Amino acid sequence: MKTPAIVYRFQDGVYINLTNRCPNLCTFCIKTKWKMDFHGNNLSLATGEPSAAEVVAALEKELPKAPFKEVVFCGYGEPTMRLDVLLFVAQTLKGWRAQSKYPPFAIRLNTNGLGNLINHKNIVPELAQVLDAINVSLNAQDEQTWRKLVRPETEYQDGYESVVEFIRLCVQAGLKKVVASCVDQTGADPKAVEKVVTSCGAQFYLRSFLDVQD
Repeated sequence: MKTPAIVYRFQDGVYINLTNRCPNLCTFCIKTKWKMDFHGNNLSLATGEPSAAEVVAALEKELPKAPFKEVVFCGYGEPTMRLDVLLFVAQTLKGWRAQSKYPPFAIRLNTNGLGNLINHKNIVPELAQVLDAINVSLNAQDEQTWRKLVRPETEYQDGYESVVEFIRLCVQAGLKKVVASCVDQTGADPKAVEKVVTSCGAQFYLRSFLDVQD
C-alpha cells in the first residue's frame, strides 16, 4: 500500500487529509467501500494524524508541482475534529496568498456541519477569518431522515438542527461561498433539502452518489 497522503490532488484542487475520525457513519460514505483509497491515494491515517507542521511541509512540497485553484480541507474524516490544526494551516495558507507566494487560490472546508457540537462552541467566527468557502453535507430534510442516513454517534443524535444552524451562521458570517449539499438516491428528498438550504441563505448542490469530493 502507498504511503498515507497528507495532501493529494483532485481535479483543480489540492486536498488536505487531517483525520479519519468522524462522528457520522453515513450509509453512502465511500471510505468503507473504497478501503481508504481515493483515486490512487491512500487516505488511511491509521498510523497517526499529521501535525500542523507536517501539513504545512506537505503543502510546501506539493503546491509548486502544478497549478491549482483551491486548497480544500477534506479527507476521509471530519476536519473540524482537529480545529486547531485546521485554523493554523488555513492561516498559513492565507498568509502565503497575501504574499503572492502562489497564484491566487481559494481556501475551502468540506464538513458535516457538526463542528459547533464537536468543539462545544460556535467555531464559525474563527473559520470565517481564514476560509473563503464552506461546503456542508446536510443530506436530509429533517432530523429523522438525517439520523437514518448519516448514522451519527449517540452524543450527536440530535445534531440535525445544529447543522442547519451552522449553515445559517456561515452565511451570516459573510463567507464568500456557502454551499450545502444532499446526496442523490439515498432516500432523502432533494427538493425538500434544497428548501431548507435556501431558507438559510446558502446555495444548494445535489451530489451524485459517489461524488463526495466536489
